[in-house]
Amino acid sequence: MTVNHSAFTSIARINCRRLTSAVITHALFTAIIMVSATLPVNAADRSPLVVVSTAKTDSVIRQVPLSGTITSARVAKLSTEVSGQVEAVNVEVGDLVETGSALITLDREIEQLTLQALQAETKQASAELSDAKRRYQDAKGLRKQNSISENDLRLLEAEVEVDAAILKQQQVEQRRQQARIDRHILQAPFSGVISERLTEAGEWIEPGRPVLTLVAIDDLRIEFRVPQEFYSSIDKQTTLDVTLDAFPGREFAGTIDAVVPVSDPTSRTFLIHATVDAGDARMTPGMSVHGKLHLSTGRRGVVISRDAILRYPDGRVTVWVIDPDSEPGSEPGSKTATVSEKHVTTGHSFDGQLTIRDGISAGDVIVVQGNESLQDGQQVRIQRHE
Repeated sequence: MTVNHSAFTSIARINCRRLTSAVITHALFTAIIMVSATLPVNAADRSPLVVVSTAKTDSVIRQVPLSGTITSARVAKLSTEVSGQVEAVNVEVGDLVETGSALITLDREIEQLTLQALQAETKQASAELSDAKRRYQDAKGLRKQNSISENDLRLLEAEVEVDAAILKQQQVEQRRQQARIDRHILQAPFSGVISERLTEAGEWIEPGRPVLTLVAIDDLRIEFRVPQEFYSSIDKQTTLDVTLDAFPGREFAGTIDAVVPVSDPTSRTFLIHATVDAGDARMTPGMSVHGKLHLSTGRRGVVISRDAILRYPDGRVTVWVIDPDSEPGSEPGSKTATVSEKHVTTGHSFDGQLTIRDGISAGDVIVVQGNESLQDGQQVRIQRHE
């Protein structure tokens, strides 16, 4: 067998080059790892990032939670002014009606006939008055010629006055009968929605018996029952936030329209009426709502964000405070600060804030985010709360 020494030599050279390249690559990788292990690590880069804000002195507000109901300022149980048999009920529950809309019609046949008779009597009285006036005018001409006596003239004048009075009486009776007929149609006294229908065609109804319930929906208000202890603290300038159960997550500014100075002896509460501009949120009577009264206590105190508070099962309440001597900017090139835990006594809570009665002072920088797992003296990187 003949061996090609030239080919064998070429293959050996290629394998040698591959081995040399692998050895070099492994050596470089090992060197990089060793160099990386000897590089110093910046401790600040490993410090947790926290968000901070400054405790401040502010007015102490007390929030009072309330539950209420949307009601209409106008709710009417409608009835007819005359008795009669229902001829037609023109509305159903839920129908929107305008002022003056015909809601119920009673049978008017007999009343119409009575009106026609009165119209005929009025026409007759008008004709008799015209004839009396004509005869009186003729008599005045004859009296100038001494053809009739003064007494006859006065009798004709009196006849004109009597016929005029009869005509006026007949006209009044005719208008009265027309008004009675008009009252056989029950009209809507204001715009609203029909919430109850209490009669049907063919029924006999009497005046004062409710046949429909009409609720105005363009003049809505909210009724809240408030504990009587807050009566002296509430007026029309008291601020109120309102949330609607039908629109969770949205909050509206309410306005107190009236404080009803009558206390319910069973619940020890009094009533306030409030209105709210709900924008595109449609409200209807009967909806449940929740409110928050903001009552001034007349005091000022240290106020912080509620997020800064940590509560423990053993009853402790604490906040984390930035050491003022370590806060960034106190020393050139400083990037970190240290924290310490302070025990505090809390007061009223309002608008995401909490009053602090003891433990920290106004001006202290406190941690409001990232405070769940801190330790005393730990270094942190801080970001100001906007």
